[in-house]
Amino acid sequence: MKKSSILVALLGILIGILLMWLIQVTGSHRREMRVGNADWRKVELILQSIDENYVDSVDYGKVTDAVAAAALHALDPHSSYMPPQILEETEADLTGNFDGIGIQFNVPNDTAVVIEVIPGGPSEKIGLQPGDRLLTGDTIHNAGVHLPQDSVVRHIKGVAGSKVLVTVKRGPEIIPFEITRGKIPTWSVDAAFMVSDTTGYLRLSKFSRTTETEFLKSCIELTESGMQELIIDLRDNTGGYLDQACKLANLFLPRKAMIVYLEGRHRKREEYRADGRGPFQDLAVKVLVNEESASASEILAGALQDNGRGKLYGRRTFGKGLVQEPFFFTDKSGMRITVARYYTPSGRCIQKPYADDYEYEVLKRYESGEMVHADSMRVEKGGILPDVFVPVDTTRAGQFYVACNRKATAMRFASAFFDSHRKELSAIDDYGQLLSYLDRAGLERQFLAFAKSKDGLTPREGEWETDKQYMMTQVQALVGRYSKLGDKAYYHLFLQIDDTYKAAVAD
Repeated sequence: MKKSSILVALLGILIGILLMWLIQVTGSHRREMRVGNADWRKVELILQSIDENYVDSVDYGKVTDAVAAAALHALDPHSSYMPPQILEETEADLTGNFDGIGIQFNVPNDTAVVIEVIPGGPSEKIGLQPGDRLLTGDTIHNAGVHLPQDSVVRHIKGVAGSKVLVTVKRGPEIIPFEITRGKIPTWSVDAAFMVSDTTGYLRLSKFSRTTETEFLKSCIELTESGMQELIIDLRDNTGGYLDQACKLANLFLPRKAMIVYLEGRHRKREEYRADGRGPFQDLAVKVLVNEESASASEILAGALQDNGRGKLYGRRTFGKGLVQEPFFFTDKSGMRITVARYYTPSGRCIQKPYADDYEYEVLKRYESGEMVHADSMRVEKGGILPDVFVPVDTTRAGQFYVACNRKATAMRFASAFFDSHRKELSAIDDYGQLLSYLDRAGLERQFLAFAKSKDGLTPREGEWETDKQYMMTQVQALVGRYSKLGDKAYYHLFLQIDDTYKAAVAD
């Protein structure tokens, strides 16, 4: 009896040990997979484990896109993964053309209004005109449905050679147009014109594949008009192709002058120097920059500044000194990986420090006072410091001006004004003629009446004296854009209240 009790006790202990072992094995399923910190084994194991164990079917495209985007984002703020649609849009913007119908438009209310019909494009050939309101595009109703501007674009863009039915409202008439889409050029030179007998102005919005060709053509035309000094406006130019920035610098620099050099862990030092054949080596140059001038803009600005070929006016540039190399996949997606940093001729690395709030760094410049005080700028913060600092004017925008901008009052007024004055505005192709027309058009009285009747906005006592010049210049520029001068009129008129431009002219 005693022996059997001992056997039962031992059996109980064994069963308990066995149960504990089973719980550990079947309950936790703990399995450690060997990984290292110097390879990609963990990523491979994660994807393999998902494939072998996940409870439902797996959307491979969705998961791999997410992994790719997260991996590249972890490197730096500018390495990125691009799904097919984003890659296509990015490439189209920088190659200098896209497929479409060839118009520029705004959406001042709830309907897209044609601002410009691109010369030689499908829309011009078929008869679309500035001021036309797009009611439908590809059978989609655009009017009265508050579609965002990018949605309107998607409805009318398409493959060259395909057709799209566009219905427009022109005055009281409703007119259908069947338009065959084509290759539409996208210009990087927004405007180029003479601002005096000897000074030319050129605004550059990006560095695309066609930038050197456009820039050279514009400069030759300005030179033939008597240009002895050129003001290059790089404000808000976020960059583009490195080689185009180098080609533009080459136009102004003597032989063997350093333009920029690149260097990275897997990229040996690579120098870009001028060949001495640039046609504008004796042309006086001034450059306008701001906090949104980035990348290729900083290469051009830095090359001219370091070689003593051009003074910079404005505020500290963005600070993007990284070179992204594109890689493409067979599913039409792609990625850009930072492969090197670039340095100006004097050895400055323009890249600003990475931080958790990197995307909001420019906003922090306002908070720190850098946008209004020159002594707040620091080289170690990245970017290129201008030779002549021009602060943001924080005094000119009153409440009435801000309220009008919030409701796009000026843009909507310009559209309504053009509806009533289409014939005379469409005939103007000379800047002096445009100024005379705008001076006698009574725009101030009409705009204030429009703001009051349409938006219930009236400047408070004494407020109009503060807002008038800035507000009415904007109104004139938007109205002038409907003339044959297009963006040339728009930017030329805005120079009247442009402190950075005025500083460059006065120096």
